[in-house]
Amino acid sequence: MEAGKTKEGETIAPVERIAQAILRVRGQKVILDADLAGLYGVPTKRLNEQVRRNRARFPEDFMFQLTSEEKAEVVANCDHLGRLKYSPALPMVFTEHGAIMAASVLNSKRAVDMSVFVVRAFVHLRQLFASHETLARKLVALERKYDAQFKVVFDAIRALMTPPAPKKKRPIGFGPWEESPGNGDGG
Repeated sequence: MEAGKTKEGETIAPVERIAQAILRVRGQKVILDADLAGLYGVPTKRLNEQVRRNRARFPEDFMFQLTSEEKAEVVANCDHLGRLKYSPALPMVFTEHGAIMAASVLNSKRAVDMSVFVVRAFVHLRQLFASHETLARKLVALERKYDAQFKVVFDAIRALMTPPAPKKKRPIGFGPWEESPGNGDGG
């Protein structure tokens, strides 16, 4: 079976798309209940209902609820989660093991099929992280081996390895007019 396809050849979701929904919260890679429900083809309400009915299957290392601060940070950093901003409910997040368990309690063919791709996305991220750490260690070893003449090169490589800072969004609405030099009337 090809990644992202069912036996019938129907495209479900590429691993890369699922990987984009995986966030880092409390030092763990997790996926939000709404994203997981979407992947499994059920409403978020139904997913959470099944989790509540099977609470013993979801210890803290499988699933936990975000705090208000964590929710605000997630909404601020992820464009596709804007709908959560005004929701009074605090979302649940699932680790890799929790996502698999959620598929088993939902007991639908799509959830079982998608759980395979969700696991592959978590594994893909784990491999990327491991290769990033390996690359960083090799870079440090090379830096020690060669003298300062390559410092600029090493600094440039390190800059490429660091993730870009989130873009600062412009506030909506009107603000005071800021004149830039040369925009005056000359008087």
